[in-house]
Amino acid sequence: MVGPPPLQGIKVLEFAGLAPGPFAGLLLADAGAKVLRIDRHVTGVQAPTPDMLTRHKSSIAVDLKSSDGVGLIKELAKTADIIIDPFRPGVLEKLGLGPEVLCALNPRLIYSRMTGFRRDGKYASMAGHDINYLAVSGVLSLLGRSGEKPHPPYNILADFAGGGATLFQGIMLAIINREKTGRGQVVEANMVDGASYLATFPRQSLKTPFGDRPRGENVLDGGCPFYDTYETKDRKFMAVGALEPQFYVALIKGLGLSNRNWVKQRDDRETWPEMKRQFEATFKSKTRSEWEKVFDGTDACCTPVLEYTELETDAGREGDQRPAVTLRKTPCLAVDEKGTDPSVYGQGPGIPGGGYIGKPLTPGQGGEDALSSWFGWTKGKDFDVRNGGVVLKDKPKL
Repeated sequence: MVGPPPLQGIKVLEFAGLAPGPFAGLLLADAGAKVLRIDRHVTGVQAPTPDMLTRHKSSIAVDLKSSDGVGLIKELAKTADIIIDPFRPGVLEKLGLGPEVLCALNPRLIYSRMTGFRRDGKYASMAGHDINYLAVSGVLSLLGRSGEKPHPPYNILADFAGGGATLFQGIMLAIINREKTGRGQVVEANMVDGASYLATFPRQSLKTPFGDRPRGENVLDGGCPFYDTYETKDRKFMAVGALEPQFYVALIKGLGLSNRNWVKQRDDRETWPEMKRQFEATFKSKTRSEWEKVFDGTDACCTPVLEYTELETDAGREGDQRPAVTLRKTPCLAVDEKGTDPSVYGQGPGIPGGGYIGKPLTPGQGGEDALSSWFGWTKGKDFDVRNGGVVLKDKPKL
């Protein structure tokens, strides 16, 4: 028997955006918070937005350029727990919805906001994307092969790890502090500082022999033959991470290269070019499946590079998507529909697509029900929908 998810009862107003802001909202929603996305009102038929990080969320469309729309947000903020502001600095302030206004209406409100660049930095007013935030943080300079240009790892590092997940961490810290003080606060995250914080270890390693060589020539960035990926006979790949001596011994045993005098010389960089050539040739002699049979169950730190297409379809792989952390007594909500034990797979029915298919949310979808369940509002009495946008009903004057 498990208890309710950890953030049950928490109400979140997420202003619609892309990537980091919605990801912070997703982390909150997966933990049981009720997340209401505030979409921009447009005339005509409302179409789904590009945002796919929408599970467990609902939406209302609001004309934020109108006094009625601003008034609605103020009313919602009075009983909300968290605001997620994904805009450039000053956008919500110009609308009269900055933290000075909303936190005065609700002292318990946690007003969280996300930017790409630092709010007080030289790039504060500029547009940017993940690659730009990585670039000015210094992190991008670490990523890439020797002799090649820096290369970003998709948009995982700044947008999601340094952005949305970091903002989520700040929100959790503010919730803990609110339990002690009874008051909320402004929580600010930016992707430059978030990404740089994640790079604490490699940044500090630059001043040690472990990481003081040029990009792509160090142990963990592609310079070391026993920490790299190798192509197999069927043009797939194996990943090798045999850093410790005993793991290295198991690796070369599996590769059939124990006759080489490499164990005592493995840290001698003069041997690395030849070692890498031998590893490349050897891995290409078998298929990935054949190498899995060799290394599964060993301590060689040699595993297949699996692709999401096979993880999604092959029940023998560990591709079922689960909550990021396991809370045994109060688990987060399930992602996969086939999970059995809620303390492992998460609680609830799961989501169609099992985390492999994003479901767009149309502005206004589920919003009327959310206003009813969250605030006890009734359509026609407390609010109306005009031209697709939600507005408050005028209260009769006594």
